[in-house]
Amino acid sequence: MRKSYYLFNPGRLSRKDNTLKFTPVDEDGNEGPVKYIPVEGINNLYAFGSLDANSALYNFLGKEQISIHFFDYYEHYTGSFMPKDYLLAGKMLIAQTNAYSNTTARLHIAQQFVSGGAANMQKNLRYYYNRGKTIESSIEKIDALMRAIPETTHIEMLMGIEGNIRIAYYEAFDSIITHFEMGNRTKQPPSNEVNTMISFLNSMCYSLCLDMIYHTQLNPTISFLHQPGERRYSLALDIAEIFKPILADRLIFTLLNRKQIQAHDFDKQLNSCLLKESGRKIITKAWDEKLNETIQHRSLNRQVSYKHLVKLECYKLVKHILGMETYKPFKAWW
Repeated sequence: MRKSYYLFNPGRLSRKDNTLKFTPVDEDGNEGPVKYIPVEGINNLYAFGSLDANSALYNFLGKEQISIHFFDYYEHYTGSFMPKDYLLAGKMLIAQTNAYSNTTARLHIAQQFVSGGAANMQKNLRYYYNRGKTIESSIEKIDALMRAIPETTHIEMLMGIEGNIRIAYYEAFDSIITHFEMGNRTKQPPSNEVNTMISFLNSMCYSLCLDMIYHTQLNPTISFLHQPGERRYSLALDIAEIFKPILADRLIFTLLNRKQIQAHDFDKQLNSCLLKESGRKIITKAWDEKLNETIQHRSLNRQVSYKHLVKLECYKLVKHILGMETYKPFKAWW
């Protein structure tokens, strides 16, 4: 079974026959113990430290359809190496472009992304409300904002509603989370432990969606809610809106409330807060476990993993764009 590998330390990555050879290098240039990773067991790579590699290595990874996602010093996602698209089809590209160019069609898809994300946020809030958390005001605000989604007439108006939904949602975090406080949402850099975890896991969710898009005929640069831009896969941002509450936020609540990650796993500085290596390892291990966890799918009537749910979402979007069925976003039912 293929799995994700996380490179936390700086080092050199090279090809060694049909394996990858990773040589960690410390700040003084001293080499650590070499690690070999069989290529047939790799789904993707996440590089959190500086990585020294050459074109031969990337050619090999492209041939084996292995992607690498890169993160900067502040754990922000900075970019990806993606293999050559192997499923792209002209018919699909034209249909996706037409759906973006048609104002009505684009707005409908974008509304579905926002309503799906908001419904999953509400599912989280109602779970904790039923367990005695005082978060009624956030639930009521989001309910009112969700009713306005179908009435939006352009993307900017919809993005404004989405932003207000997220503000109301984050207002509940300090009531849900014990031992830590979030305060205001801060990103570059995050100012405290909760903001750090949100940024980190949002980036992980984004890269997951990008990987799943790669295995469909969708073009990741043509999006509907977020404006397509240079040098970014904006469709992954769209799809991530649906899954961040289910995958990222729930994991944050669990890890902090169960004290699986604690203050000593963070490096707090004057105006920023970063994850230490111990914190990154705890989170990525829990993240992988979450993605491989299965649930009984209502429509398919079988067990599917959370990772597969994201791929299914991409397939649903493909069918909608091709006119095969109307797209309805995934909404948690448990």
